[in-house]
Amino acid sequence: MPVTFSGRNPSSRWNAYIDPNNLDFQRLSIFVSSPASASVGRYKFQLYVSSQDGQRSAVVGDFTMLCNPWCSDDAVYIPFEDQREEYVLSDSGLLFMGTPLNLIARPWSFDLYEPGVLEACLDLLKVSPQHIKNKRKDYMNRANPVYISRVVSAMINSEDDRGVLKGNWTDDFKQGVSPSRWTGSGDILRLWAKSGYSPVKYGQCWVFAAVMCTVMRVLGIPCRVITNFNSAHDTNGNLVIEEYYSETGQKLNRSQDSIWNFHVWVECWMRRTDLGQDMDGWQVLDPTPQQRSGGVFCCGPAPVKGIRNQRTDLIYDIPFVYSSVNADVHTIILSGQDHVVGFSKDTEKVGSLICTKAVGYPRMQNITGDYKYLKSPTSTLSSRSSTISNDSTLRRASTSKGVTVFLTLTKSPVAGEPIVFLVKVMNKQKRPKMMNIHLNAQAKEYNHSPSETFWEKHGAIQLAPMEVKVIQEHILPAQYEEVVGDDLINLAVVLEDIATRERVLASEEFNISSPELIIQVAEENSMVSNKEFAATVTFTNPFSHPVSGILTVAGAGLIAGTNQFRMPPLRPGGRASQTITLIPNMAGVKMLQASLSLLDTNITIRGFKMISINSI
Repeated sequence: MPVTFSGRNPSSRWNAYIDPNNLDFQRLSIFVSSPASASVGRYKFQLYVSSQDGQRSAVVGDFTMLCNPWCSDDAVYIPFEDQREEYVLSDSGLLFMGTPLNLIARPWSFDLYEPGVLEACLDLLKVSPQHIKNKRKDYMNRANPVYISRVVSAMINSEDDRGVLKGNWTDDFKQGVSPSRWTGSGDILRLWAKSGYSPVKYGQCWVFAAVMCTVMRVLGIPCRVITNFNSAHDTNGNLVIEEYYSETGQKLNRSQDSIWNFHVWVECWMRRTDLGQDMDGWQVLDPTPQQRSGGVFCCGPAPVKGIRNQRTDLIYDIPFVYSSVNADVHTIILSGQDHVVGFSKDTEKVGSLICTKAVGYPRMQNITGDYKYLKSPTSTLSSRSSTISNDSTLRRASTSKGVTVFLTLTKSPVAGEPIVFLVKVMNKQKRPKMMNIHLNAQAKEYNHSPSETFWEKHGAIQLAPMEVKVIQEHILPAQYEEVVGDDLINLAVVLEDIATRERVLASEEFNISSPELIIQVAEENSMVSNKEFAATVTFTNPFSHPVSGILTVAGAGLIAGTNQFRMPPLRPGGRASQTITLIPNMAGVKMLQASLSLLDTNITIRGFKMISINSI
């Protein structure tokens, strides 16, 4: 491109000019502007000077080109400054896990500005199969955020390439790091680059998504992490998930389909010139390796508007995401001889809550209505009910006769306190009933079928005509303590009409909240960069037995790397504190986070605090 004396050049191509009002031929300032469609990546910059002695050139250096969501001509332009600050500039966030009844906000450091992270994100593009196969074509395609996002979605997992993370959904993490132990993206990306692009062990859905969010924000593409609660994995594409239970309420592992209590993906903001402006905006991308898209383990970008309107004719992967948030659940009760003795249908369980972090605040934002047309004003249910009637055919039971049962938690379960729940039984017929009642609780991981029963209770109740009876039950801490942490509980009640042998089931899956670490910061309202401050992390043991563990404290822009401390055995009810030195290196709102991994258990207790750092 020729260097001119005018900055008024077409914005559709590269331009270079010298300011004629500020000429100093001993120290020239040359302004270079790129088109909005410039490709993302590293550039070599060369200056050619023509003189009377002939032409000579000098390599000036390198620069990195990113997408620009502040530029209205860029395909990733997002028009609101608060959203640009949240979805592009923010280097920390919250990942929502657990269940809709008991949300867990897990802090995560995206580490956008940490050493080595930008370089690792650019290396990810460089070692992709697309770049290795045809460098020139890859460079040209990097002007398109749709192309970039598909490359990154595939490169975050390592199923087809030299991707960043190796997935592991077993309980054996001896060859690497348990996914629950990661606190940020920086350590993962640096470890991957340092190893010569060998996959880092291990990741699960929230780790894959959080690392992809880092890469997309670093590349200048607005991105946010999304949690879909009760996420369907519909293997045969019939939009139906079958769940099987025994006559006594034990959940059985009989189905090829499954429902994860939660699944985490990302959304990226971009124009879809390939689909039309109706599909512009947020696009679903899922880097967790579940099924192939175009022969590769990646997913998206699937326009959220297309998912909501079931536009399964559009690219990419809309049918897969649609089923994740919209499948029906058929609950089947089997006898000991595998005969069907009960059936119910739930059209609202799957995708009952879809959420992300709110803009500018450390809280949840419900975006379920972006993905689906809601049938009721509330998108989450506090209880599940089922109905039986005298008709034993496999269809949704009538609500005008038979028995209805509700299973309701009285409050969100907290570690160290009894789990209290109510079973409400309604006889909807004008004749008395004698019912057998079976209660069953099983531990489960968010993406697996439940394990063996750890608590059960059986008995009988009598119902007068049209009677409503409420039974209160509780599970003591000593009976569930092994389930605290990342595990969940599947609780079910089965009622059997002794006269007709008909069964009805209600169930609920929930997590138990761990105690939070308390973080306090001295001089919190007067913190400035490059000055020492003290923070204190405090833990109180709520368990009925002594605990010990490893405390990890991290905070991008507040402390270098991660600090670890060993916590000695702490008696029940005992309190321990640890003081940390903070030296902020940049202004802005930063997250200080702490996690305490208890020894000999899978329990990790977390806490975080948002801290405002002022400029000096």
